[in-house]
Amino acid sequence: MLDSINIFISLVSILISIAFFTILERKLLSYIQLRKGPNKVSILGILQPFSDAIKLFNKTITIPTNSNMMLILFSPILAFFLSLILWPLLPLSQFNMIDSSFNSLILFIISSLSVYATMM
Repeated sequence: MLDSINIFISLVSILISIAFFTILERKLLSYIQLRKGPNKVSILGILQPFSDAIKLFNKTITIPTNSNMMLILFSPILAFFLSLILWPLLPLSQFNMIDSSFNSLILFIISSLSVYATMM
């Protein structure tokens, strides 16, 4: 139980850090292009990733009439789920979250499955 909580907290912190790395990237690109950058949401644009996430979740999904709705909705969910499964397998420190002798094999198998999300 404690391991699953540890993995969940690690995944959430990784996702939040990715959001802040995108704000850093946007700020650096804005300075290169002599712009101010994202300062719209709060002081220095700190809450901009969360604003972008709320905007993303509020967007409507455009589904063509003659398409399979389940495939269109399932494809991004599958890609996100497979990328979250890969994080505990990566050897980020001396102690892995999931320690197995087959970590590299499982990593290659799951990363090859992500092609199916793209093909959908």
